[in-house]
Amino acid sequence: MDTKTTDTGVFRGSNQSGLRDYNERLVLSVIQRFGAMPGVEIARFLGISSQTVSVILRGLEADGLLKRGDPQRGKVGKPSIPMEIDPDGVYSVGLKIGRRSADLVLVDLIGTVRQQLQITYRYPMPNTLLEFVRNGLDAFRGEMTEDQAARISGIGVAKPFEIWNWYETIGAPEADLQIWRTFDFEAEISAFSGLPVFAENDATAACRAENIYGRGREYCDFAYFYIGAFVGGGVVLNHSVFEGTHGNAGAFGSLPVFAAKSGGAQLIDAASLYLLESDLATSGIDPLRIWNTPQDWSEFSENVDRWVDQAALHLARAALTVCAVIDFEAVLIDGAFPVDVRNRLVDKVDALLPTLDMRGLVRPKIEAGVMGRNARALGAASAPVFAHYLINTHGGMTSV
Repeated sequence: MDTKTTDTGVFRGSNQSGLRDYNERLVLSVIQRFGAMPGVEIARFLGISSQTVSVILRGLEADGLLKRGDPQRGKVGKPSIPMEIDPDGVYSVGLKIGRRSADLVLVDLIGTVRQQLQITYRYPMPNTLLEFVRNGLDAFRGEMTEDQAARISGIGVAKPFEIWNWYETIGAPEADLQIWRTFDFEAEISAFSGLPVFAENDATAACRAENIYGRGREYCDFAYFYIGAFVGGGVVLNHSVFEGTHGNAGAFGSLPVFAAKSGGAQLIDAASLYLLESDLATSGIDPLRIWNTPQDWSEFSENVDRWVDQAALHLARAALTVCAVIDFEAVLIDGAFPVDVRNRLVDKVDALLPTLDMRGLVRPKIEAGVMGRNARALGAASAPVFAHYLINTHGGMTSV
């Protein structure tokens, strides 16, 4: 099999019958990323025979994963029929575990959220979350037909890396959060749900959502910063999220920064939203207001301005740092904040780059992500889809 990549970064296929499953994933991945395409164009794009593609397309259509689009007319001969993803072909569930709340989403094959539930708490504990997932799955299935429920492919879980180490920032008793060290959360979900469960770092999940549903279609390689209660990130190479040996690639929150008061620190201590919470509390404003839906931060704009100014400088330095390791064409920034705040932050980071020492570096594009607050839950929900149906050239996810 030819494992070289095309100029689009997608692996070439094979005509060997024993690799039909791989080729099915390949065809689905191409259509998912580049949109509806007729069979002859897919065959040309992937370098495999039209006959092989035709057989694959018929099988995927029969399985309900693809459907026929409107005929393309205007050329000589019969009009071509593009094949497109059928949103109802597969569903998946995503769980995002946050510092103060968790989100559970039911997502279709094109990334549309069909149902969503949320729970709030003082700090995340396994048993509370297991009950939330159990009840949520029952609620989701109750709104689906029997055939639709049977098409749920699995559950993805997005949670902070080593959540037990964040007890001080979360404001939780250290002893309570230590249960996460040994509690097999994913196995418990799999046991009562009967579904495969996939776990990954929450920022990596957000990066995956941006890559397949957002602006990732525009770039082959990019670095991704996601700002939630804690800042994190992800790495996309050759159109695929790179998880790394321990599933923690793109742990940009751990990048060292210089803080005037304390000297050495990490980016998580300089560009996270918990810092805005602290500033609001100092100003006598309820810090939990930043998590209200819909989000409107206009009433405490002075606090937001201070946070944007601080975070932007450290993010600009971090962007150059990661580009010194990998020559990214773009750096995408997104987070759990209103769109206007995100855009101000991105513009500020972009404006700061020329003021920094860029010797030996090519200036990357600084762009805004588009997934927002749901990025982590959507990314979690995409994990079962990748595991069963799509190609990830850097795949490292495992299921329970």
